[in-house]
Amino acid sequence: MKSDFYTAISQIAAERGIPKEAIIDVMEKALITAYKRTLGNNPPPMEVIVRLDPQTGMARVFAEKQVVDEVFDDRFEIELEDAQRVKPDVELGDTVSVESTPNDFGRIAAQTAKQVVLQGIKEVEREYIYGEYMDREGELITATVQRTAKGNVILEIGKAEAILPPKEQVDADRYYHGQRLKVYLTEIRREERGPRLIASRTHKNLILRLFEMEVPEIYNGTVEIKSIAREPGLRTKVAVAARQEGIDPVGSCVGMRGIRIQNIVNELNGEKIDVVQWSSDPKEFIANALSPAQVVEVHLNEDDHSAMVIVPDKQLSLAIGKEGQNVRLAAKLTGWRIDIKSATALLEEERAAAEARDFAQAEALATEAALSNAKVETRKVRSDGTVVYQNNRYGPLGDSLIGEMVQLRATAQSLYIYHNDRLVAQYILIESGLSEVVENEE
Repeated sequence: MKSDFYTAISQIAAERGIPKEAIIDVMEKALITAYKRTLGNNPPPMEVIVRLDPQTGMARVFAEKQVVDEVFDDRFEIELEDAQRVKPDVELGDTVSVESTPNDFGRIAAQTAKQVVLQGIKEVEREYIYGEYMDREGELITATVQRTAKGNVILEIGKAEAILPPKEQVDADRYYHGQRLKVYLTEIRREERGPRLIASRTHKNLILRLFEMEVPEIYNGTVEIKSIAREPGLRTKVAVAARQEGIDPVGSCVGMRGIRIQNIVNELNGEKIDVVQWSSDPKEFIANALSPAQVVEVHLNEDDHSAMVIVPDKQLSLAIGKEGQNVRLAAKLTGWRIDIKSATALLEEERAAAEARDFAQAEALATEAALSNAKVETRKVRSDGTVVYQNNRYGPLGDSLIGEMVQLRATAQSLYIYHNDRLVAQYILIESGLSEVVENEE
């Protein structure tokens, strides 16, 4: 153990990626437990310290002993004269820490070291991994696919393992052993079996980190990503703005001949990415967000936070996108509900609305003319609140009009009832029976 100890500790530390000091610390704690076992089943409470020489592997035990006149058990007691050699001012009844290494402790230490290597080093490794990754949540990490298990993809990240759960996987992706890919580290859980690293390929912040990696202007802050809307594996829209005059934010992200954006698309296995100019003007921002479609006009409704977007007829399908994808992502990107109409459809709607208004106005004028020429007949409201006109009853008109005199005027379709020159009810004329009343709200 003396000759091979240091080499063995160094080899374990190198293989596991953990400091030698951490291994020594675990072994010292294990040796304390091993020493206390040699004291019997119910030893008195005492402080024990083990010092392990990292070069030779020799273990020395220092244990508290009580100072007494006469020693009955040298495992727990020490005579005053011997104690004063360690601590000159010690008195009877005090405790003093003295070296108490058993003769055969080398064999005990060797057995314990073997057990620590087999059992305890993994705990140290887990703690070291947690300490290494605990502050790396939200980072972009390069991982290697190891295997799949119950739908999860197990990734190797340095000395640690990460899990890519099914909900964090892109449907279009295919994962195979040895594949290298970039993932977004979403969560680090501390569990009994060790730290659990959760990675994602669907998180929209994966897009943010990829742009930071590929676009220096975003990394150094001269270009800012304002918002991201993503349908993983299919399409992503990114709104960018320049923080410094003279910089083209969209051009910076695309790169010369599109090389920067192509690198990101390749990492995402062909997922389409639209980079658009952000604007503080909602109309301009919405128009940009619908890229690559061209926009004629944007009408905003602030009350329900919606926008009506007019596009040329030939751009309608492009603006909506396959299964509504383009307009859906534009709505997520801008935060506005977006309705799209073609210019022709809008003109047709406006024409139809104008025709409806004209028809209503003409009908109102015709009714007004008919009423002005209609014969006025007077009736007394019956006890049940109705009036009789051409052998048909109409009503009820309400309790307040019972016994009152009302005036009747009729057009070809309707009967109008007035009281004190105020219209109180209107009925559709019927051949027989009682019609439904349309009360005047005045």
